[in-house]
Amino acid sequence: MTAAFLQIQRLRKTYDDVVAIDQVSLDVRKGEFMTFLGPSGSGKSTTLYIVAGFQEPSEGRVLLDGKPLLSVAPNKRNIGMVFQRYTLFPHLSVGENVAFPLRVRGRPEREVKAKIDQMLQLVHLSECRDRMPAQLSGGQQQRVAIARALAYDPPVLLMDEPLSALDKKLREEIQLELRRIHQETGVTILYVTHDQEEALRLSDRIAVFDKGRIEQVGTGEELYANPASRFVAGFIGNSNFLPVRVTSTGDSSASGVFPNGHAVTAGSVGHRLAAGEEGTLMIRPEQMRIRALQSPNAAAGLPVTVRDITYLGDAMHYAVATPWQQEISIRMPASHRHELGLSIGNRALVDWEARDVRLFAQA
Repeated sequence: MTAAFLQIQRLRKTYDDVVAIDQVSLDVRKGEFMTFLGPSGSGKSTTLYIVAGFQEPSEGRVLLDGKPLLSVAPNKRNIGMVFQRYTLFPHLSVGENVAFPLRVRGRPEREVKAKIDQMLQLVHLSECRDRMPAQLSGGQQQRVAIARALAYDPPVLLMDEPLSALDKKLREEIQLELRRIHQETGVTILYVTHDQEEALRLSDRIAVFDKGRIEQVGTGEELYANPASRFVAGFIGNSNFLPVRVTSTGDSSASGVFPNGHAVTAGSVGHRLAAGEEGTLMIRPEQMRIRALQSPNAAAGLPVTVRDITYLGDAMHYAVATPWQQEISIRMPASHRHELGLSIGNRALVDWEARDVRLFAQA
């Protein structure tokens, strides 16, 4: 495995009696796109600001390329930063905004001019060199901010929800640009967002934050397929959580019954529970199948009542009610909608593969 380039070790930050982050540790590889994902107040931005030098931790260390970083003044850390708001200098042209960090560092004018050209070409804004920020769209302004942050070749680029102020279409366009820029420059990126789709689209790995701690670190696929906790299961992708009473457990699976007595098996156990304990089963909507009650083999399946049907283009979304009146979601390919022949109010059956079911402790 590649050695860690940025090491965050046991960071803790408190404000009087409030614990903002607690024992946050993370190793980031050189050139990695690492995203901090979590709800508001989960500690992701606090961790980023400590790396940037905008906040001091109560405890812990940060090492960059093996050297302590916290004792270095923020303006000496040579770390790039892009914020939610573009923070461009309104009185400077696009080219001069990009040049600013270079001029502050006393770089030769020939180098400054060459770097302006290189950075604007990187973000596809060469034609905007002499424009003022007010003459640019929001997406263009954010690309200028990225160019400025990269102009002095920082070893690490920190990005705090940089696309949250943009509309969905523009946000997706800039996400593609960010992936391209990361691939072309190889810069190490720490990226903060609360948008799970954005995290999945951009990241090499994702650190999921909750209540000041990192719940799990992994690729998007790892987090989606093997969530370590109910929180991660609920935050990454969509999930159905169904109550179950455990009847038996094995080395890697468990059996139980739903409130209506329907037997079920979980092929993956997130938390070890004993027979008789109450737990929660997680099943993704796209891993569930629905069929009419009069279908062949109709005895196998959980009986439900269809409450709503929504056409989503490539998929059909079914909202159904269980015998204990819990509403769950099912997502099926739209191509099956005619053969299913289901309408609102119909009785139906739902089933799934045991390997797709994960057992957690009751919330």
